[in-house]
Amino acid sequence: MLTLAEIALFALTALLLVLTPGPNMIYCVSRALSQGRAAGLVSLAGVLLGFIVHIVAATVGLTAVLHAVPFAFDALRLAGAAYLLWLAWDALRPGGASPFVTRALPIHAPARLFRMGFVTNLLNPKVAIFYLSFFPQFLHPERGSVLAQALQLGAVQIVVSGSVNALLVLGAARISAFLARSRGWLAAQRYLMGTILGALALRMALTEQK
Repeated sequence: MLTLAEIALFALTALLLVLTPGPNMIYCVSRALSQGRAAGLVSLAGVLLGFIVHIVAATVGLTAVLHAVPFAFDALRLAGAAYLLWLAWDALRPGGASPFVTRALPIHAPARLFRMGFVTNLLNPKVAIFYLSFFPQFLHPERGSVLAQALQLGAVQIVVSGSVNALLVLGAARISAFLARSRGWLAAQRYLMGTILGALALRMALTEQK
């Protein structure tokens, strides 16, 4: 199984990725800003169900591929590093947008909010790429079941993503007001995140799979 150090490093990577604005965050925060916290949390519940579907699909696929094609570890490791570098550039490039901009959205019932959150995540390429690119960096076939290790990583990612997005939904209005007054802080946050993502990409590219 995975060590505490490996789980901590994976949790850090998952934290950085969830803090990078994407469809899931934008949808949940937009719902919270336009329809209230309860709507944002219902939308987040649908998003989390989408994570479970992605995890099961990626885990089953990776288990088969990594057993059949040994060099797939290196290919996916390099793909993960390239994806991190792209995220770093996306954070550092001029004109990066914030999901905490007030948007006028129609009012929907809880069932539809849940369904839309689920579909938004299910069709989110960022999630699929994350699982397929980063799980292999932390999997160790010599330690036992790859399936069990992947499910362990998936549980960590869901806890991290769910916790962070729930906090963002609950504090969306205050965060939006703060960022409207402090554009400098938003820029600093983007540069810090881009630098850390770039460093993780280099570490991932230079670390050989044992």
